[in-house]
Amino acid sequence: MDKKESFLQYLLTEKRYSQHTVRSYKNDLEQFLLWITPEELALMPEKITSVHVRAWMISLLEGGYSAVSVHRKVSALRAFFRYLRKHGIISSDPMARVILPKRAKTLPVFVAEESLENLLENFHFGDDFSGIRDKTIIEMLYLTGIRRSEMIGLCDDDVDLSSGVVRVMGKRSKERVIPLINSFIKSLEKYLNARRDAGFSSAERFFISVNGNKMYDKSVYNIVKRYLTMVTTVEKKSPHVLRHTFATHMLNHGADLNSIKELLGHASLSATQVYTHNTFEQLKKVYKQAHPRA
Repeated sequence: MDKKESFLQYLLTEKRYSQHTVRSYKNDLEQFLLWITPEELALMPEKITSVHVRAWMISLLEGGYSAVSVHRKVSALRAFFRYLRKHGIISSDPMARVILPKRAKTLPVFVAEESLENLLENFHFGDDFSGIRDKTIIEMLYLTGIRRSEMIGLCDDDVDLSSGVVRVMGKRSKERVIPLINSFIKSLEKYLNARRDAGFSSAERFFISVNGNKMYDKSVYNIVKRYLTMVTTVEKKSPHVLRHTFATHMLNHGADLNSIKELLGHASLSATQVYTHNTFEQLKKVYKQAHPRA
């Protein structure tokens, strides 16, 4: 096993990163190693210096990558060289003298309440299995704030309708329990009945394809994008936007930040605090609309 593969295995087994995260690290790392010349240099990490890393960063920025994307790619490199240093493969870390470009602050994108209300209450998804499943997926993402990968990984035992909770295995194998509202429990029961009628009373995963197989990231993304396109003009229409929407709407209706942190499975409060900017923007909008001197 070469250094790159042993590093990726370390992320999976010891750091307990998700398959999605490890795949991103792998792609970013391979991009850097392919960029380095000559080829021998990519095979000898002890010869890589901060000069190489900075030159790569410049080439990315000049190639049209945003500062956010460059940050993510350099984070993969930083983790890789930290791993090599820890295991005595290199004596000095080339990332120690690398300064990252400043990132522009971006607020999480979310869908307006009335838009989602219109979709879930007035749009007819269809009475067949795929239509019922699609609506239930939209509801699951919006009503629980669950990540796409977490939802895809759900098994039947994780969704406890009698207790009204869903047990989610989050990042780094950290479990959390999310309550389910009564109306959504009825939706889940309807989905399970439709799944049974389609011939899949028992399945590998809770949400499945029309063929009974587990669902993939892309298929869930396509479902969400298709339906959100019908009700909103926000640029991003991904499953993660529904997670942002869950948090923003909860805050707008008075939920405290710590509770939202626990529901989202954030490791620290700072990751959740970004949503307070959205609620502040909402307050400014209300103020401008309502105050006679605004």
